Amino acid sequence: MYTAAVITVSDKGYRGERVDTSGPNLVRILQEKGYDTVYTAIVPDERELIRAELIKCADELDIALVLTTGGTGFSPRDITPEATMEVVQRPTPGIAEAMRAESMKITPKGCLSRSVAGIRGRTLIINLPGSKKASQENILAVIDPVSHGLDMLYSEGSADCGK
Repeated sequence: MYTAAVITVSDKGYRGERVDTSGPNLVRILQEKGYDTVYTAIVPDERELIRAELIKCADELDIALVLTTGGTGFSPRDITPEATMEVVQRPTPGIAEAMRAESMKITPKGCLSRSVAGIRGRTLIINLPGSKKASQENILAVIDPVSHGLDMLYSEGSADCGK
C-alpha cells in the first residue's frame, strides 16, 4: 500500500467560500484503489504555497503519490502546473497526455487542461482539474498505470516491466 496526499488548490475553497468536493472524492478513489491517504490540504492559488506543500509532501512526509486538484485552467491565477514544474526533478509527460486524451473522448474542452506530472525524489506528483467530475475522470484514466510506475520508482533496480 502506497501513501498518498491530496492538495486542493482553490482561492475560494481556502477562504471557505466554496465547499471542496474534488479533494474528498479523490481521497475516496485512492482508498478504493488501495492507497493510504495520509495528508490533505487546501491552499490558495499562490505559487509559493503550492510549492511549499509539494515539497513538504515529498521531502518531509515521504509520500509516494501526491495529487493536486485545481489551478490547471486558463485563469490568470491558475498556476498549479508552473508551481509543480518548479519542484519536479523528472517530468512524466505521458501521464498528463493520457489524461488529456481520455478527457477529449468526453469533451473537446479536455484539451484546455494544463495539468502536468513529475517525480521529485520518490514522490510522483500529478495535477488534476478542479472539478469533481473532471478530476475523477482524469485520475481514473491513469491510476492503474500509476501503480506500476510507483512500483518502478520504489524498486531497487528495475521493476518487472514485462507485465
